[in-house]
Amino acid sequence: MKWLILLLGIAANASASVLVKIAMTPPRRFPTLTEPMAALSNWPFWLGLGLYGAAFLLYAAALARLPLNVAHPVLTSGAVATVALLSAVIFREPFHWTTITGLVLVMAGVALITLRIA
Repeated sequence: MKWLILLLGIAANASASVLVKIAMTPPRRFPTLTEPMAALSNWPFWLGLGLYGAAFLLYAAALARLPLNVAHPVLTSGAVATVALLSAVIFREPFHWTTITGLVLVMAGVALITLRIA
């Protein structure tokens, strides 16, 4: 159950990041001094904000079940890896061999940190 909570936290965090990126991409607008109400119709922003809140709550729930030195690296590295993959798939952002190598190294490091906990 503790790992499921952490996986849901990763999914919520990564989804929130993708939604905020969508919210900042034209034709969507964010408030300016001339159009302060523009954010009200920007549903990806509000959904992303809500998912960041959900990710925080899931992180807090994971901390009740896992040590901080496990929960934090797993959540942050999982979110980084998921966002890297989603940005390549959804936004067609570059995904170089260095990105893959970096993600593999980060995941290997986190696996070493958490190996004794599983």
